[in-house]
Amino acid sequence: MNNHTSSYSFLTRPATLARGNVTAEVTQALRQAIVTLALPPGTVLDKAGICAHFEVSRFPVSEAFARLAEEGLVDIAPQRGSTVSLVRIADVREYMLIRKGLESEALRVLIGRHDAELIAALQANMADQRAAAARDDSETFHQIDIDFHDIIFRSMRMTKVKAIIDKARANLDRARRLIITPRRLALTIAEHQAILDGIVAGDTPQAIAAIRAHIDAVMVELFAFAREHPHMFADGAEVALDDGDFPFG
Repeated sequence: MNNHTSSYSFLTRPATLARGNVTAEVTQALRQAIVTLALPPGTVLDKAGICAHFEVSRFPVSEAFARLAEEGLVDIAPQRGSTVSLVRIADVREYMLIRKGLESEALRVLIGRHDAELIAALQANMADQRAAAARDDSETFHQIDIDFHDIIFRSMRMTKVKAIIDKARANLDRARRLIITPRRLALTIAEHQAILDGIVAGDTPQAIAAIRAHIDAVMVELFAFAREHPHMFADGAEVALDDGDFPFG
């Protein structure tokens, strides 16, 4: 049991698992490990080891696997066990197309109706981005990056639009973490600053062009990474044969 427990010591384990909420807490811990790549794509999941780590029966762990399978984070093969799913570039491409359209439209609606509080929040976020990049704290930077985009939707109270974006965020976050480098952090800061400059200036075309360019730049780098490391993606072989044209326009 100690060997099983030590093999999953990186998993976040609540001091006390709340009765009736065990499955949710195990699911969240596994989801966090998968999204942050602590459990990389293709990792075989040892159900017994996870049960030992959380000191729970097999039922909540099995249920957690099932929930994560619905999110596309775990592959369950009867009689063969479960593994962390490989990232599918095709899914990321579709999601980014949705995000590009929604965020562009959100900026069109927002600009001219925003207040000083929004600008202050975005400027504070930019300062936090620069501080995280300066200390090469990629995980904190990633969370601040997410919040930069969320600030805009929170200010507009567009809960349904935000829910659509959040729904597929787990797999997108995994893909984006694969390409986090000091260079990408610096580029993201510059791309975010261009978006903010457009908002501050009240220049809708500038802000929309900046956010579209930002999303495209991330996808171009991800495609390049997938071509170099096709084994890390479920459709890596297909990406390797792609002609390189980016379909969003």
